[in-house]
Amino acid sequence: MLTLTDNAVMAIRDLTVGENIPDQAGLRLAPKPGEETSLELSLVSAPQAGDQVIEQADTRVFVDPGVAPALDDKTLDADIGAEGAHAFKLMRR
Repeated sequence: MLTLTDNAVMAIRDLTVGENIPDQAGLRLAPKPGEETSLELSLVSAPQAGDQVIEQADTRVFVDPGVAPALDDKTLDADIGAEGAHAFKLMRR
């Protein structure tokens, strides 16, 4: 199963707090349309049917079932920049 670093948790928390964002919102990882070898990250209000749900410290990541096996040995990390700019990256454990 995909794991999250503390930096990733903080970055996801930054993205999922706000007046118009539901409590169950999270970051979703899915195949990028038209580019099967690339992933797309998006902020969504809830998981889609079949998504693997990873919860850590009040944050949620939803992983598309088609890419979940490829991420089993990976860790999601984030570089937290100034003014809310975050860069996510996958690392091998």
